[in-house]
Amino acid sequence: MRIVAVEEAFSVPGAIRQEEAIRQHMAVPEAIKQEWFRRLDDLTELRLADMDANGVDVQVLSYSTPGVEVIEDPAEAVAAARRINNHLAKAIAAHPTRFAGFATLPLQDPKAAVVELRRAVTELGFKGVLHNDHVRGHYLDEPRFRPVWRELERLGVTLYLHPAVVPADNWHVFDGYPVLVGPSWGWTATTGAHALRLIYGGVFDEFPRASVMLGHMGELLPFQMARLDSRYDQVPAEHRIQHLPSYYLRNNVYVTTSGVMSHAALLGAVHAVGVDRVLFSIDYPFESSAEAVGFLRSAPYAPADLASIAHGNAERVLRL
Repeated sequence: MRIVAVEEAFSVPGAIRQEEAIRQHMAVPEAIKQEWFRRLDDLTELRLADMDANGVDVQVLSYSTPGVEVIEDPAEAVAAARRINNHLAKAIAAHPTRFAGFATLPLQDPKAAVVELRRAVTELGFKGVLHNDHVRGHYLDEPRFRPVWRELERLGVTLYLHPAVVPADNWHVFDGYPVLVGPSWGWTATTGAHALRLIYGGVFDEFPRASVMLGHMGELLPFQMARLDSRYDQVPAEHRIQHLPSYYLRNNVYVTTSGVMSHAALLGAVHAVGVDRVLFSIDYPFESSAEAVGFLRSAPYAPADLASIAHGNAERVLRL
């Protein structure tokens, strides 16, 4: 079975000045971090060997968090994004049957981000954008980002909304429990909330053909659809969106499996949003390719549905 994995990270050493300081503060055992960083920096030897060993045909590559979103100076962000995208384009050109890419955008300057988005898609051949949650505390429902959504819709490419390793703010409920801040809960809560801001902020009413991808089984939003819909009638009429929240989750959102190797969760997500909106991903190198592929191959689905999740949906949505 052909396998396409759509949330697979890489890095470019030195592209972001702040990266090393942020890496040093990550609450992860040093040996694990060093193995991650070794694999993030590699775009050929280690990565291709891992793909071959586990039957992964294609990785859709995206620049690893912390990302350009942490850069304060817009001009610096523009330069870093261009450098990262050019680096990725060269790697894809060297292995065009094994790699595809998501662009990095300097959203500190929305006008420059539109220019870079257009270049990344039309000149470099990228399949969409990956964005790490917030831009120094700003979220993509804000009016300043409408031109970016307009261009995403015009180009027909998706935006993968990914967690940010540096939070926009600190939640008191996490005090004393650093395990809650990151992938076990905090990232899901904040990224899912950002996606809901896009829905309730009218982004998809204004740009109905725009879309986002959400990893980690849709940051659990597919399992919250009934609860979201049950409160729709209580929203004042002047603040209501055009449809129930579940409509947007079924029409403007794609769900990926990254980091959630649970058949129960997969069954629930497919039941909620439809098998044609669920895509396989590993979250390499932060997750095990062997475990993720084993989870996929053993999923309780008919061959046609399993093929859709494994590669067909990615090929259709990303035009691979």
